[in-house]
Amino acid sequence: MTLPRTPSFRLDGKRALVTGGTSGIGLGCAVALAEHGAYVTLAARNVDRMKDAASEMRAEGWTVDTVTMDVADIASMQAKIADAGPYDICVNSAGYARHAPAVDTTEVDFDAMTDLNAKGAYFLAQSIAKSLITAKKPGSIVQITSQMGHVGGQERAVYCGSKHAVEGYTKAQAIEWGPYGIRVNTICPTFVRTPLTEQTFKRPELVEWIEDKIKLGRIGEVEDIMGATLFLASDASALITGTHILVDGGWTAD
Repeated sequence: MTLPRTPSFRLDGKRALVTGGTSGIGLGCAVALAEHGAYVTLAARNVDRMKDAASEMRAEGWTVDTVTMDVADIASMQAKIADAGPYDICVNSAGYARHAPAVDTTEVDFDAMTDLNAKGAYFLAQSIAKSLITAKKPGSIVQITSQMGHVGGQERAVYCGSKHAVEGYTKAQAIEWGPYGIRVNTICPTFVRTPLTEQTFKRPELVEWIEDKIKLGRIGEVEDIMGATLFLASDASALITGTHILVDGGWTAD
């Protein structure tokens, strides 16, 4: 009898691009990949914060570099990815949220959210896939969406719509790029404590709503997303594409 062996979670020799990788969930994703051997490129708009994050990661002995990138600036983003050569892994954690009642949504806010969360996510995945196809290499693309890509939420109509869009893009891209060995999946977190969510947790009525909806009884932490990221980036998920992992504490179970 030949016993099966667990596929490796190691990422040695892999190049990984992590957008929005300087804080919160994005930084957690970058650390998860670097810890397991990937050469990580942090991509963000905030140069100073990006340099600080890279410096701290290098101090851990990990291989990290940086690129200034605005995912919503499609032409610039495409050029930078084309110049850098193929990334084996891409984790897109760049995102924007400005919450308001649906009757108060402004066109400016609508465009800002959809330009980054939906349009930017689409063309980022396209750019990564093009470079992999040209190089005849397989790869893994992971979009950080949200549980709000599967349900609705108060004061989040546009945000929900942008995340639902990426869930749809992902399924279609997975179908088209599967023959090239390129996998495309999403991770859908619940509310997670990060610098960007501090204001949410200062509103008692929202905290009550959140805690009531999360069946495991606690708000998410960045570390809760890291294992799912590593799994989808590695050979441990080699037959998984066109789907999502809900890291939502049971929010969407009912």
